Amino acid sequence: MPTRTSVPRGAPSWVDLMTSDPERARAFYSQPFGWTAEEPNEEFGGYFNFTFRGVRVGGGMKAQPDAGMPDVWSIYLATDDAAKTAELATANRGQVVVEPMPVGDLGTMAFLVDPGGAAIGMWQPGSFPGLELIDESSTPAWFELLTRDYDASLEFYRQVFGWETQVMGDTPEFRYTVAKDGEEQVAGVMDASGFLPAGVPAHWSVYFRTDDADATTARALELGGSVIQPAEDTPYGRLGTLADPMGAAFKLIGPVSESSTA
Repeated sequence: MPTRTSVPRGAPSWVDLMTSDPERARAFYSQPFGWTAEEPNEEFGGYFNFTFRGVRVGGGMKAQPDAGMPDVWSIYLATDDAAKTAELATANRGQVVVEPMPVGDLGTMAFLVDPGGAAIGMWQPGSFPGLELIDESSTPAWFELLTRDYDASLEFYRQVFGWETQVMGDTPEFRYTVAKDGEEQVAGVMDASGFLPAGVPAHWSVYFRTDDADATTARALELGGSVIQPAEDTPYGRLGTLADPMGAAFKLIGPVSESSTA
């Protein structure tokens, strides 16, 4: 897939990691995915980027010790007007937790909480468009919201980010809707009210594509990561959930195992 020069409105446009140990995170993610960790930029509070084949595929920053936030990967949706999007979020049962703020000439970011309690960022591009490479091995491939407030959350993203949606499943066992840009699916929302454990809030997750989910899992374990959900074959690929050594969760998507295709 060629690199992108722009991201459709409402589509995921960036991912970054809030981590309690930036040096260990930089070392960890450089190995299973073959990323290169750029040096922290003190002008932007020590923010750093991960690159793959010279293209930025994610960012990272040290978590504030007194913030009380767990280590986490965050997702940002594209907007062409961050201030207006923040106003729409407030008008549609959302909360603005970080007001729109410029990041040099790169763009403008903000952070919201949707009606189901999931945190989501937004990015209005300046000189930096956002993710230029997606859905290739070692890059972000899919973005998914697990929520207990399915209908309200979908309406929020339609109204605030202009989502066009398509229902993929509407049974008690599987309620799932995707956001689309034309014929391309860009993100998914799942009704997780029946399986999210008590105390686990609604949240967004990023899937990183891999050529071999089991090999990537094994390498992550060698580097001090952990398995939250072992990789298993599904109709959508071989999916698994891992955590880095500091506890930040991320998901894998790879080809189904040969035994499943035989």
